[in-house]
Amino acid sequence: MKMHITSAAAGLLLLAGIGAAAAQDVVIAPEQETVIKEYVHKQPLASVKVPGVELNIGSTLPDTVELHEVPNVNYRYVVVDNRTVIVDPGTRKIVKVIE
Repeated sequence: MKMHITSAAAGLLLLAGIGAAAAQDVVIAPEQETVIKEYVHKQPLASVKVPGVELNIGSTLPDTVELHEVPNVNYRYVVVDNRTVIVDPGTRKIVKVIE
């Protein structure tokens, strides 16, 4: 009986962790993504190198990387290794990598 309770508790903790991780995902509305892509296309930036940072959703860019504003959108962008990266300016975390 004790083993079943421990397994059930572990399962609930695992599910709670998955739910918390999913709640942190940022979803950019298709309309916003279109606005961002069009703006980035019209306002090209030189690509920068950021050693030691993988371009994955959730990775944090250092303060040394200059983020650029997109009008009427809550996110910023930068071009890293020739890939456009959308960043949450409050946390500096990557929310989307546009190929």
